[in-house]
Amino acid sequence: MGTSAAHRVRSGVRLGPRIVGLGASAGGLEALAQFLAQVPPNSGLAYIVVQHMDPTRKALLAELLQRSTALPVREVGVSMGVDANVVYVIPPNTELTVADAVLHLADPALPRGQRLPIDVLFSSLARDQGDLAIGVVLSGMGSDGTVGLQAIKSQGGLTLAQLPESAQFDSMPRSAIAAGCVDVVGLPGDLPAHILRVAAPALPASPAEAAARGDDGPVFEAILDLLRRHNQHDLSLYKTSTLRRRIERRMSVHDQGSMAAYADFLRQNPQELALLFKEMLIGVTAFFRDPAVWQELRDTVLRALLARRGSGDLHLRAWVAGCSTGEEAYSLAMVFREVADTLPEGRHGTLQVFASDLSADAIAAARRGHYPATIAQEVSAERLARFFSAKGGGFQVNPEIRDRVLFAQHDVILDPPFTRIDILCCRNLLIYFNATLQRRLIPLFHYSLRPGGALLLGASETVGRAQALFTPVQAKSRWFWRVDSGRRAPVAGTSMAFPVISHATQRARPQESSMNNTELQPANLQALADQVLLESHSPAAVLVNDRGDVLYIRGRTAAYLEPASGKANWNIHVMARPGLRVQLGSALRSALQDGQVVVLHGLRLDDDTPQRVDVTVQPIRVPLALQNTAMIVFHDTPSAPARRSARRQPAAAAEPMDDELARARAEIQLLRQEMQASQEQLQATNEELQAANEELQSANEELTTSKEEAQSMNEELQSINSEMQSKLDDLALAQSDMQNLLNATDIATLFLDNELNVRRFTAQVGHIFHLREGDIGRPLSDLASTLTYPQLHADAKETLRTLAFCEKQIPTTDGRWYAVRIMPYRTLADVIQGVVITFVDITATKELESRLRQA
Repeated sequence: MGTSAAHRVRSGVRLGPRIVGLGASAGGLEALAQFLAQVPPNSGLAYIVVQHMDPTRKALLAELLQRSTALPVREVGVSMGVDANVVYVIPPNTELTVADAVLHLADPALPRGQRLPIDVLFSSLARDQGDLAIGVVLSGMGSDGTVGLQAIKSQGGLTLAQLPESAQFDSMPRSAIAAGCVDVVGLPGDLPAHILRVAAPALPASPAEAAARGDDGPVFEAILDLLRRHNQHDLSLYKTSTLRRRIERRMSVHDQGSMAAYADFLRQNPQELALLFKEMLIGVTAFFRDPAVWQELRDTVLRALLARRGSGDLHLRAWVAGCSTGEEAYSLAMVFREVADTLPEGRHGTLQVFASDLSADAIAAARRGHYPATIAQEVSAERLARFFSAKGGGFQVNPEIRDRVLFAQHDVILDPPFTRIDILCCRNLLIYFNATLQRRLIPLFHYSLRPGGALLLGASETVGRAQALFTPVQAKSRWFWRVDSGRRAPVAGTSMAFPVISHATQRARPQESSMNNTELQPANLQALADQVLLESHSPAAVLVNDRGDVLYIRGRTAAYLEPASGKANWNIHVMARPGLRVQLGSALRSALQDGQVVVLHGLRLDDDTPQRVDVTVQPIRVPLALQNTAMIVFHDTPSAPARRSARRQPAAAAEPMDDELARARAEIQLLRQEMQASQEQLQATNEELQAANEELQSANEELTTSKEEAQSMNEELQSINSEMQSKLDDLALAQSDMQNLLNATDIATLFLDNELNVRRFTAQVGHIFHLREGDIGRPLSDLASTLTYPQLHADAKETLRTLAFCEKQIPTTDGRWYAVRIMPYRTLADVIQGVVITFVDITATKELESRLRQA
């Protein structure tokens, strides 16, 4: 998770209108025209159009779009302000960004063919407008715009895409839809209505509406319950204002007039529950966000942690909670690598980063480790060259850094925390939680950190009342040192009993299962005393299911259980200390199968520790909710008796050895059975793999044949392309010859189509009709001329009907004479496609004729 974006408000005054970004590529002109044709002239929004254009040609996009809309269309200039009800068009060979309601142009950062101008604009909109940003992806090739829409989506803005079936080229809208970052999909002409419905300013609520809104508390709780049942995650401890704002935004997208209607819509559309849940997860992050924080990590925090470890190999563990798409986790690993390189010879440092987030999509993106080319604005060129590799139009994290980060889907509210951590980063996550949950999580972070560990919080977050647990590294620092209180448990009044984490058992609400004791009424002293007694004197125990998954932890179990490295795995067979693992697994299976209590005496935690422990495994049958579970209780045993005592009681000392030998034999027998079963499964798997290998070999041969055919077809296409290029060159030469011929004859010529609209004209026609390039497409009847020839349109229409030539001598209002000849326009295939009108100046002939008559 990350910071909520700024709403482009400075000193209480919003800067400029709300902006809609429009991105299109090949085939996008028609879609843009359809979109703008449906935009009303007083929408109150500004529209910025970015289209992939040839940087070597003059831009005509503004003129072409102006024909489709009544809004003024302007090509963007340097540092141009944004006004409402105006369409702005990007110039060729530039990148366009928005900052504080001002449009900024820059030279492209990447070479031609790798530029992503739509992503650049949308990303700047997300930064500048926050949840007011609106992005629209229309027809186009490639995937430009997808990353930008993801940035807008992460800020809570509105994202739209053209229906792929209606696009001339559907790659861009399909890419955005496949990325799961599009709120509305529709025809270009229908999208403005969706935008205006969401962007319409809220009117003051009537007294009746205000009363109805005040009574929607049960409906709001019902929506949260629907989300909890659908996604197995409880959002009730998030800030109510944030949740309501996200729900109201989805209501606007689907035109739901009330929260009750939207709740019914959710019940009928389960896919909307998934979209609403993703809407709640605000994942905004970046590489090396807030450079001062990373500089302090490099110069102070890491050096202090490494200095405390002494000499030799230095291994640190870090946890990035709410890692989103992984940028912060990778940033931490990079900074550590840079610091480790400065260590003196003989000292080697390693860092294991555990990065967790509630969003499965964010974790999947983080694991891929592939980021767009725009991260060059966040990561220095030196770090890009060292820690990244160029791939697929973006950058791929190198294995040196990727292998140091383990990503896991993890609910920091319900799931047990990572432990024995040296660095814990939780930036801008607590701001989305209410005060009750914040007071629970800070002591939990204290429990996760090793003595002297470091905690990083966001700029708007503090440790609150838990100042006895953490102290700032420096004044006004966002880094905090863990204060060692002499025990791993959190401050009094905070229970460390983790809630149920198995999906087989329904998750209890955090406010019900882990209620802070400070909020209890002090009337029931017995309950409080019992709670203190259980926390202080009850033995350490865990509740597990039949698979060994830990469901509940009571007391301090760090001496017996330890989270394993890698992806979070809360299974007793993985977490148990080496000396307990085998016998504990055997005892658990035996207890669940036989339904009897199994007691193990005098187990050693590991070979290097003389400490022994008694383990009791008790299967649970009542209540029904806990069937097929077992309670594992740990009891520390006194140290082994002195050597002299052992001599006096040799029989008593031999008895535990006999029990241990019997257990070892039983375990060996069980392992033999399991190994035999595994061997049979491996044999069957081997046969299946051999069959699959044969199929893959056959498929490989077919693919080789297809590759050769494709290569042959490619060569043919290259030959055709060369021929077509040659014909294009010949056509261009012929067109140049024709143009020069027409200019050399000095004859005014006007070409009309079948509807008698202007299709083309020579320069000499300007002396008669005063035509310009913008008049192409206008009807002949709308043209004003100097000819005294009112029957011109009728004669042209008659020639088109009869295909007969028409020739007349016509005077002009300025005293000149023209021989006007109208003839059909025939193509090479002898198809009539309009008429051709020529105007030959015969003024000199007429004057000579007049003088002869007078003579």
